Amino acid sequence: MTATDTAPRQGTSAAPPVRLRDVTKRYGTGERAVTALDHLSLDFAPGTMTAVMGPSGSGKSTLLHCAAGIDRPSSGEVLIDGTDLSGLDENALTVLRRERVGFVFQAFNLVSALTAAQNVELPLRLAGARPAADEVHAALAAVGLADRHRHRPGELSGGQQQRVAIARAMIARPAVLFADEPTGALDSTASRVVLRLVRDLVDSRGQTVVMVTHDPAAAACADRVLLLADGRLADELPGGAGAGAIAARTAALEVGP
Repeated sequence: MTATDTAPRQGTSAAPPVRLRDVTKRYGTGERAVTALDHLSLDFAPGTMTAVMGPSGSGKSTLLHCAAGIDRPSSGEVLIDGTDLSGLDENALTVLRRERVGFVFQAFNLVSALTAAQNVELPLRLAGARPAADEVHAALAAVGLADRHRHRPGELSGGQQQRVAIARAMIARPAVLFADEPTGALDSTASRVVLRLVRDLVDSRGQTVVMVTHDPAAAACADRVLLLADGRLADELPGGAGAGAIAARTAALEVGP
């Protein structure tokens, strides 16, 4: 698979692939209301990898879900490739997610009855397309699993299943790849393989990646690290900060000022 084959499709806007403008997300009403995101504004530049960290309940997963169009904010704007998601009905939003957004989950979310190749091509088939066999083969080759195309998830290791999930997320060449704890269910060796793969998607193919993680070593692979607390941006660390510095700053947020 060449860089051209896997490069994200160019959008029609010069804006960053993902923008959040004054985004607030509340759950519940009245005294029981919980604010998960509190007037958050962020840009995610093309061809960069951003890690999102923070204490439990800081809003990490809510940020990811709102930014990916899986959940709608209570107020504010989310734009993907220059398109304001608030202006889309559910059908249009589904199409945009399918065509412009890739998502990788901690639990892989592969269909156990399908082979690796069938799992990879599933998003295109759901969209009514008939992917060419060489396209699917190239997607699996890009994650080092060309020889496992006929294996079902139960015949693959956890790390291999996650790589199939990444190939599935990438086959439509999304504008942005969201990853929710992509190494959370993996051992250290498999985690390193998956992180190297994600980093290569950014460096070699210009993919934009936004990753939620609790692992400072995973976050250290990113170009920047966003630290959330109480639904707000508490701090931002540049790439190269190192796992130790990231862990120390995250721990400080856990105990407060």
